[in-house]
Amino acid sequence: MAKVDSLWRQWAPRLLSILRIIMAFMFMQHGAQKLFGLLGGSRGEPPPFLSQTWIGGVLEFFGGLLILLGLFTRPVAFILSGMMAVAYFQVHAPRAFWTIQNAGELAALYCFVFLYLSAAGGGPWSLDSIWRRVKS
Repeated sequence: MAKVDSLWRQWAPRLLSILRIIMAFMFMQHGAQKLFGLLGGSRGEPPPFLSQTWIGGVLEFFGGLLILLGLFTRPVAFILSGMMAVAYFQVHAPRAFWTIQNAGELAALYCFVFLYLSAAGGGPWSLDSIWRRVKS
């Protein structure tokens, strides 16, 4: 049992990096829909410059890209966590109390995983980690 525990402890930082990468890849898809009309998004014009939809798309796509790369992970994740909290309370919470009824599961989950990443950082497989090693 100690051997299994040791293995999980050894892999925990790597799994943090894997969580960050997979989550960022999925998050970027929302921005790609809004900004570029890809993946089932609007086929019309992009959202008006500096509109709430445009700002959300920029944060989702380019913020997601920074999270994917693990660059400036903590501050970007903190901003994205706040953005998803706003999205939840502005769009989903007024519909119903329970997330299953208001379709807010993704917004709430992204909010809290980004909040976790803002505290935990990007893990060993991140540009932040490489940058720290080079600076040392």
